[in-house]
Amino acid sequence: MTSKPTEQISNEDDEPGADAGAALTPGRVLDHGRYRLLSQVGADDRCDAQLWRAKDGVLGRDVALTILVGDRSDAEAANNARRTLERAMHASTFNHIGVARVLDVVTPSNTDPAGVLGLVISEWTHGTDLLDLVAEGPLPPGTAARLMQPLAAAVEAAHHAGLVLGADHPQRIRVTPDGDVRMAFPGPLAHATSSDDVRGLGAALYLLLSGRWALGDAPEGLPTAPTGPDGDLVAPRTLRPTVPMELSTVAVRALGTPDSTGTTGGVRTGAAVLRVLEQYATYDPPAQATSGDTATVDAGEVWRREDPRPDKRTRKKLMISVGVLAAATILVIGWIAVGVIGIFTETDGGGTGTVISGDEPSEEQSSQAPPPATPVGITDGVSYTVKGEPDAPTSIPHLYDGDPSTDWSTYNYFQQLGPNGINTGTGAVLTLDHPTVVQEVVINSPSPGTQVEIRQVEGSPSMDSKLLGSGKLNAGETPIKVNAAAPSSKILVVLTKLAPADGGNFASKINEIKVTGSAG
Repeated sequence: MTSKPTEQISNEDDEPGADAGAALTPGRVLDHGRYRLLSQVGADDRCDAQLWRAKDGVLGRDVALTILVGDRSDAEAANNARRTLERAMHASTFNHIGVARVLDVVTPSNTDPAGVLGLVISEWTHGTDLLDLVAEGPLPPGTAARLMQPLAAAVEAAHHAGLVLGADHPQRIRVTPDGDVRMAFPGPLAHATSSDDVRGLGAALYLLLSGRWALGDAPEGLPTAPTGPDGDLVAPRTLRPTVPMELSTVAVRALGTPDSTGTTGGVRTGAAVLRVLEQYATYDPPAQATSGDTATVDAGEVWRREDPRPDKRTRKKLMISVGVLAAATILVIGWIAVGVIGIFTETDGGGTGTVISGDEPSEEQSSQAPPPATPVGITDGVSYTVKGEPDAPTSIPHLYDGDPSTDWSTYNYFQQLGPNGINTGTGAVLTLDHPTVVQEVVINSPSPGTQVEIRQVEGSPSMDSKLLGSGKLNAGETPIKVNAAAPSSKILVVLTKLAPADGGNFASKINEIKVTGSAG
């Protein structure tokens, strides 16, 4: 290294053959004090590599360190580390959006712990790793396909250049804030081949579709992919029927040899994986299953031989709806009666109204007041999303079940909704129990900061339909005034901005939605 020491830390405790893992802690500096360790973000136990975020003291920027550790007196470990460093150095000339650029490769200095065998320094990739991405569950198929495209393209380009990336470990791969999957910690294993990169693509896609790791031992806390009675890997489509057959098949077949995964193989290039990803990058699953499809059943739903008994809550809501409809009917009849009486009180000549009092009626008194607003029942709801798979479609009834203790929740998004995000809007289309001029929508939510829009529904719901009202939710009930000019049987309630969630992600919940309006 040509960099001059900026900080020296005594390594008197670092005996030959000492455990480097014990010495690598936040605040420790490596390579003559140039790189200060900030936080460990992962580990690749297959090659005794630790993955760290660090600060480059010379250039003042964050970098990603792949730290190879082991016993320097072990000839095999030293040779493997040297081979990994050589392959990483060759990759330093490779530039692609799907791979973090290698900035430097260094051998251990005399101030480093004795167990450090070498460093691969690459540019830091902001975002999150794949484990965090699936912590709340697998992703919608279309979203998974879109995220994986840059990495698959990078693998194909690297293989054409004669390089191997080593993209076969979930913590070496990160997702950028722009929604791209990226190889963030280059440094392939000493004996890794291009087939290992393709298998890594299959494993990463399998993980996003199923939430399970299908390539070797899973990192701590990540469930492994299941196998069937015959020992074959269970396909993602079997675990999640909404996954398209071709996307499920390419994930399994890219995983490789029967000896390691129980699959037949058949996908050997990144280009083959990329073609399928591009085909399904805009995939949107059906909103609901048709009669020939296999319907998704809630965990609490059971089959019964006898007819279900009437539900008390449903009967109560039905009675309230009938009462509201009767009250609205009376109001309409009264309004018509007032109009008829006004006709007969007019004089026959001149078209002038009969003056009963001595005072001239004001303009405000002469204009007819709008019918009073009354609660409107919601009889049905359907998930709506601008992109990808709808959020929690089976929980939509919780929006109008009259029970604030139940809720509908969005997915845990790793980036905010918007034009540059994975999605731009998510919500529900609500069916009212009678055509209504909607005047107000009250939303009960524990997610302050959520932005909501109320839109008119004419035919298919769309973000291009007329905006009736909008607002930012507070914790608890938030009224949103609605400017509807004509009666409607349906409204679109769509979230365009989510509330901050744990881990830097974004998610929102809604406990209840109430609608008030007049019959028009």
